[in-house]
Amino acid sequence: MRALKIAATGMSAQQLRVETISNNLANMNTTAYNARRAEFADLHYQQVSRAGTVNASDGTVLPTGVQVGLGVRTSAVSIYLKQGALSQTGNDLDIAIDGNGYFEVTLPSGDTAYTRDGSFKRSAEGLVVTNDGYPVSPEITIPDDATSISVNADGELYAYFDDSIEAELLGQFTISGFTNPKGLEAVGSNLFKQTEASGQPVTTDPGTDGLGTMRQGYLEDSSVDAVREITELIEAQRGYEMNSKVISAVDQMMSATTQVR
Repeated sequence: MRALKIAATGMSAQQLRVETISNNLANMNTTAYNARRAEFADLHYQQVSRAGTVNASDGTVLPTGVQVGLGVRTSAVSIYLKQGALSQTGNDLDIAIDGNGYFEVTLPSGDTAYTRDGSFKRSAEGLVVTNDGYPVSPEITIPDDATSISVNADGELYAYFDDSIEAELLGQFTISGFTNPKGLEAVGSNLFKQTEASGQPVTTDPGTDGLGTMRQGYLEDSSVDAVREITELIEAQRGYEMNSKVISAVDQMMSATTQVR
C-alpha cells in the first residue's frame, strides 16, 4: 500500500508548513522581519509503463503510460522580500532603510553579518552598535559631549555641540545589496550571513546602485500579514487532516483484506 507512505509525506509537508506559519506569527512584531513561505515539489514517480512505449507488434505506442506518484517533498522555505511599513519612533539612533539593502555588522568572531534592523544604540565608548552590542560597519563613534545627532538620507551622521554652531560630520553609514538576497542565511537576532547563493555583497552609499535611503527616527515593521497567515494555517490544518484520513482509509482497506475468508 504505497498510499500510507504518500499520505505520510503529505502530513510531514503540512506540519512543516504549520511550523513556518507559527514562526511568522511569533515574529509579527519583530523589527524588519520578513515572512517565510514553505514551498513543495512532488517526489519522483514510479514508471509502471512509460508513455511512448511500443504496445503492439504493429507499432502502437502507449499515449500516456502509467506513472505512480510517491508523494511530496519540501523544496524550499523561501523568504518573502517585502518591505514592512516604517513606524516613527523619534529616537535619534533608530534608522530605517527605505528601499533595498542591508546594514553591515561586525560579529565578535570578526565575521560580517547583515541586517535591516536599524534600532542602534551607543556603547560605553560612544560606538554605534546593534541591540546585541555588535558594531555597525563602518564604525562611527559619537563623542560624549555631543548634544544631538542627525542622519540624512545619504547616511551621513552629524553631531551638534554646545560650543559650535556648525554640525560636525562623524561618518557615513553604508548599505549592502545582493544579487539574490533570498540566498542569505538567517542566523537569528535579525542577522543574515552571505552564502554562495546570495552572491557577493555590493557595499556603497545609500541611494545608489538601486539601494535604499536612510530614514532617521523610523524603524521598519515586520512584513507579516496576520490575516493571511491565519488563512494559510487553516488550509494547512485541513490538508493535514485529509492526509490523516487517507491513512485511516488505507488501514480499513488492509483490515478488510485480512478478514477475507
